[in-house]
Amino acid sequence: MNNLLSDTRQKILQRSELVALVRQRQQAGERAVCTNGCFDLLHVGHIRYLQEARNLGDFLVLCLNSDESVRRLKGPGRPLVAEMERAEILAALSCIDYVTIFGEATAGPLMSLLRPAIYVKGGDYAGPQHDLPDVERLPEASIVQEYGGIVRLIAYVPQHSTTELIAAIKRLPS
Repeated sequence: MNNLLSDTRQKILQRSELVALVRQRQQAGERAVCTNGCFDLLHVGHIRYLQEARNLGDFLVLCLNSDESVRRLKGPGRPLVAEMERAEILAALSCIDYVTIFGEATAGPLMSLLRPAIYVKGGDYAGPQHDLPDVERLPEASIVQEYGGIVRLIAYVPQHSTTELIAAIKRLPS
C-alpha cells in the first residue's frame, strides 16, 4: 500500500483515539475546530465550507454521520456512498486533520467529549437572527456554548447540495 493511502486512512479515528489526540493538542495550546455532516456526494460547496472551517483554528475534526444516521436524516436510498468510503474521501482532503464516524442522532455527544474551541456549521442552520444558530435544528450549538466554545456559521453556497446533485442526475436522459 502506498504511503499516501496509508496516511489518509490514519486520519480516520475511533472515538476514543480521537478524544485522546484532541485533548493532547488542546493541552498544547492548539484550537480545535469541529464540524459534522453526511457529506454524501462531495461538491464545491463542501470544499469551500471545509477550507473556511479549517482556517478558523489549528486543526479540523470532521464528525461524519454513519450510514444509519444518514438514512434517518435523509431517508431510504441514502447515503449513496458508504460511510468508510466517505470517510476516506474526506480524510484525503488536506484541510481535514481527523475524521470520525458517529451514529447518534446528533453530534452533541461528540461535542461534549471533544469540547472544540470552535464548532462550525453551514449558514443554512441560521435562526431568525441570521448570524445566530437555530438551536432547535442545531442542538450541538447549546452544548458548545455551555462550556464557552464558539459556534460559527459559514455562508451556504447556493445551488450546491447533494440533494440538488441527485435531482440533476435524475433529470438526465437515460
